Amino acid sequence: MSNNLPVYIIAIPFAAAFIVSSTEKIPPVCRKLLVLLGTLVPLILVMFLVKPVFEGQILTYWLGDWKPFHAWAVGIGLAIDPLSIFLGGIIAFTCFLSGIYSFRYMERDTGIHKYYTLFLILTGSMLAFVFSADLFNMYVFLEVMTFAAISLTAFREHKYQSIEASFKYLVTGTIGSSFVLLGIILLYSQTGTLNLAQVGMMLTHPEGPVEIFAFASFLTGLGVKAFLVPMHTWPPDAHMAAPSSISMLLSGVLSKTGVYGLIRILYFVYRAMGLTSIQGLMVVWGTVTMLVGVSMALMQHDYKRLLAFHSVSQIGYVITGLGLGTLAGITGGLYHLLNHVLFKCLLFLTAGALLHRTGTSDLAKLGGLGKRMPWTFAFFGAGALSISGIPPFNGFASKWMIYGATLEAGYYPITIIAILVSVLTLASFIKVMHSAFLGPCPEGLENITEVPASMLFPMAVLSLGCIITGIFPEAVINKILITVGTALFNTGKYDAALFGTQFSAAIPVLARVGFWQPVVWLATFFIVVLGLMVFFSFLKPESGAVPALGDGTDKRLSSEAKYEIFTGGEVLESSTMGADDLYWGIKKVFAPYFGFLRNAHSGVVNDYAMWVVLMAVILNIYLFLVF
Repeated sequence: MSNNLPVYIIAIPFAAAFIVSSTEKIPPVCRKLLVLLGTLVPLILVMFLVKPVFEGQILTYWLGDWKPFHAWAVGIGLAIDPLSIFLGGIIAFTCFLSGIYSFRYMERDTGIHKYYTLFLILTGSMLAFVFSADLFNMYVFLEVMTFAAISLTAFREHKYQSIEASFKYLVTGTIGSSFVLLGIILLYSQTGTLNLAQVGMMLTHPEGPVEIFAFASFLTGLGVKAFLVPMHTWPPDAHMAAPSSISMLLSGVLSKTGVYGLIRILYFVYRAMGLTSIQGLMVVWGTVTMLVGVSMALMQHDYKRLLAFHSVSQIGYVITGLGLGTLAGITGGLYHLLNHVLFKCLLFLTAGALLHRTGTSDLAKLGGLGKRMPWTFAFFGAGALSISGIPPFNGFASKWMIYGATLEAGYYPITIIAILVSVLTLASFIKVMHSAFLGPCPEGLENITEVPASMLFPMAVLSLGCIITGIFPEAVINKILITVGTALFNTGKYDAALFGTQFSAAIPVLARVGFWQPVVWLATFFIVVLGLMVFFSFLKPESGAVPALGDGTDKRLSSEAKYEIFTGGEVLESSTMGADDLYWGIKKVFAPYFGFLRNAHSGVVNDYAMWVVLMAVILNIYLFLVF
């Protein structure tokens, strides 16, 4: 069924961004009204689409009315099925709350019209990404949202942490996007089309080396966007440096676009989730992600950085559930995806409230704020209990479903690890509660008061969501999640909505490109060059070429310097890397567990790029072995 509303939903935030970009000299209240309308109207329009989609319709729209010609996609299509409306509703809802929160939170910043322009571009691009039914169109909006998020991470440019974090995001995110583009190029060389449904109908699952290479590229690139280990190293810096109203979107929503992309590739394009080898890969990948994330969170002393690593850990639960390939696992994974949006956005807003009032998120400098900020303390409690899986909050319901689904599928060790991660999560938030809200109040914080009502309102809404979705899990599961989960198995309906009922016989299968044809040589060359760039980036630079950041001066290393200084990492002041010690983190593999993780998270962008390339190699080897 054709419907124009998806176009309006996408266009309104972009139109609002265009108008806001020229509002530097208008009254702030007018700008806030534009931002409010630019997020509220799309939310309302998304709600209008929920009923028809959940009643069984898949809404489609072909841009320029370029509908399929002789059952072949020649235009760019939009398709709204239960999965896309589920993610679209989450995006519109959280962006609306983020906008309200930012009205007072960002009032001390300058250039605020630039902030809201980027914020609205981020909103529109995320909505466009989940509504697109075209691989290249998805890539375009993936890039738009990535660069909007990078710019927002660097918004407070007077802080060197913001510039450094945005640079790490730029490097790692660009490598991830390049792998996604590589996968698209390879699939296009095989099928001659970019339409999601059409590619899926022609592939069914990886059938040759080119498709396998493309599959590994997609998993790598989208794994970067979804914060999966070992491509998870950039989010802690980005979340820590970005304004908290943006941190909540990066953690709670932007990571879900990566998960959404993985779902489309695994279930709709390659349709490979019926294969035990792929299920095992995703379950193990999700489990490692949840364990590494919570382990790193335990070592943090900054509240926002701790939350960033917990985002990594909780995404691991989502991937584990979705990777099972069963309706129980998918439902549990989608439930936890929804819950993670609620409690992680809430927790980042509480961190923003503390930072707004005290000027720091360092737990060592906080204390005794429970009495001075009682509402923030209460909302923190709701979020902490939710993420830790304590009943009757929502995290318990979704984690319990994932526990049951892993047991049902025979993954008993995974169940034990998932429960252990919940225990460690609770332990880390007990530390936050004790350090920030209980105990004596440090000198200088005696007169701290509660944040304004406009900042409390989004926290109250999210807290209520954590409670309602925890107390009434049956309603959430039966009315929403079963429909969304079932759609992942019914790809034929998605295909028919875009191409009609006679699509199967009408679509010819093109002659597939052989493994040693030019397109494969080009892809191989890309991987080799990227790997060499990462390798040579570890070589010692010429004397005096590297500035020592962090003190605001232009000091340079002398020729006698033994180490190159890199700001960031797990120690805020600096972390060091021996200039002649190539891949020094990897040499710590057999060191004690936490010591290895600390060294692996070096703060050096070269290391982070290396992890992405290394994961691409591992995925290629594994997939070529199992297919």
